Amino acid sequence: MVFLQTRLKVGFIGAGNMAQAMIKGMIQSGNVSPARIYVSSRTSQKPQKLRELYNIQVCTNNEDLVETCDVVILAMKPQDLISAVEPIARNFNEKQIVVSLAAGLRLETLEKILPQCRLVRLMPNTPALIQKGSVGCLVNDDQDEGLADLMEDMFACLGSVHRLESEDQFESFMIACSSGTGFVFEFMIYWQDWLEEHGFDTAVARRMTQEVFTGAAAMAVQNSDQSLEEMQGKVTSKKGVTAAGLSSMRELEMERALRLSFEKADLRNKEISREMKTR
Repeated sequence: MVFLQTRLKVGFIGAGNMAQAMIKGMIQSGNVSPARIYVSSRTSQKPQKLRELYNIQVCTNNEDLVETCDVVILAMKPQDLISAVEPIARNFNEKQIVVSLAAGLRLETLEKILPQCRLVRLMPNTPALIQKGSVGCLVNDDQDEGLADLMEDMFACLGSVHRLESEDQFESFMIACSSGTGFVFEFMIYWQDWLEEHGFDTAVARRMTQEVFTGAAAMAVQNSDQSLEEMQGKVTSKKGVTAAGLSSMRELEMERALRLSFEKADLRNKEISREMKTR
């Protein structure tokens, strides 16, 4: 499969942060050579910068990129995707793989615009910027194992690739793992603020906060045979300090608050999806 990847030409329509992270990961992993990566964008500055950094190819318009590439990654803002793709839909062919990074745009909508293509929804979260991402992948044909395998190989350079089975599962993944990164940062802000309020300067408070979260995550990874409840129990003495804090968290129904946050994010995602359908 890696051999196949080295022969494919991969194009990005859009050159934002996630596209840049994916290009960097592909090149550093050796999955795709710079000579076979193409970028087009509404502005020339970002593609030119990427060419200077990685020696990739820049297309002056989207039509040229589509006609050149085997894999086309739609990396523009979700609200711009339909208006950018519809005018050039006939330029795509039945052998092309089209990968959408757009939140809120379901495969059924893409299929109406590009019925001839092999379609993929991909959702990397922001840790993909440092190759520690969790990447959700959904293909429009669940019998197309070759496509799913190719996507897993191609994007493993961003972190772990999870094959998803349905649109609903994809949306849940996006909220828990993509939006969820923002939720974790919210908790980290609380940690840092509390430490600063108790006399630690900002840099030290931030480092301590980072150590708590990365340390706990690393322990969870290294002890995957144990449930998170079991691991929590090992740092919680009956009637001890940790137990008192956990008791308060449970009395305040923090789990309920977090679940409501997930549901609110899910509602907004559904709103975006409806808005996309009406465009």
